[in-house]
Amino acid sequence: MKINWAEALRENVHGLAESLGNLLVESFHYLALFAIGGITAWAAVVAFLGMVEKGHITVDDILLLFIYLELGAMVGIYFKTNHMPVRFLIYVAITALTRLLISDVSHHHRPDLGVVYVSGAILLLALAILVVRFASSRFPSVQIDAPPRRQRLRRQIEAEGEA
Repeated sequence: MKINWAEALRENVHGLAESLGNLLVESFHYLALFAIGGITAWAAVVAFLGMVEKGHITVDDILLLFIYLELGAMVGIYFKTNHMPVRFLIYVAITALTRLLISDVSHHHRPDLGVVYVSGAILLLALAILVVRFASSRFPSVQIDAPPRRQRLRRQIEAEGEA
């Protein structure tokens, strides 16, 4: 009887600590997401105003706005699903490398080995997206209700209640 009392107290303390920890972690996530979303929107507006002030827009500028759009979409998806979309990070990297490639070729007007390297990196990232999409469709993530230790304890408590 004394052991059940101690075990129940331990479970209550563990549950309280777990709830408090989850509250703190989720609060930090939302605060950080609001900050990232706000900074992304601010940077996009500043970049757009710089383009308007310059008087003309280049392909580099448009690709920069796409990068901001993809970062904003990542934040929005994380708010809705609570999952970080790795594919969007790869899309941002592809867009950034494409921007670098276009900028390099348009400013230097000479193709060299750097163009091949950047093109190869874009190809590798595109293949990475293919692998991630295939893996996520073939092996979808499974949500676990409770850690295995708590599931075993719950089964033990239910078994004791039946006996």
